[in-house]
Amino acid sequence: MKVKRRTVWFLTLFSLVAVISVYYVFENDRNINLMAIFSDDTLQETTLTGLPEETRAVQSESYLFEQMRMEVEHERSQLREQYTQKIASDQYSAEEKNEAYNEMNALIKRNSSEAMLEMLIKSLGYSDAFVRIEGEKVAVTVMSDEMSKEEANEIIYVVMSEQGEGVQVTVNVQSNYY
Repeated sequence: MKVKRRTVWFLTLFSLVAVISVYYVFENDRNINLMAIFSDDTLQETTLTGLPEETRAVQSESYLFEQMRMEVEHERSQLREQYTQKIASDQYSAEEKNEAYNEMNALIKRNSSEAMLEMLIKSLGYSDAFVRIEGEKVAVTVMSDEMSKEEANEIIYVVMSEQGEGVQVTVNVQSNYY
């Protein structure tokens, strides 16, 4: 069964909107003064507090996969923190702040692409998958006892159809019995 790319993106966007909506409906502590953004002294005195950290809720059957996800999330949250500090600081030029903003957006896009690919690979029948995108290289690790060349090619096809033809895809297998 082939799923159209547009349908997958729509479902992902819809689920993201649903999760964010539920979060904001049930959130008790709102410390953000949105009107302060439009005042004259916004960059010097405005601090954003109470903003949720970006999280990827992925259930894993493998502690190894969960540990890898946590390491990547920790690394990327430190990068987000650096970018946020650079954007909020008045020590940098507008061009440097814009570059930090673009880097933060690229990081968010990479996180969502990885989550989408993990979901698509799991839909192929694997109990778990871990995807790491670094530039033009995509490393995929799936939980399976064994994998044929056809199954590996199917994963490579899914990744290339989402990321484009110019990416290098490596597929690794992690046994359920590690």
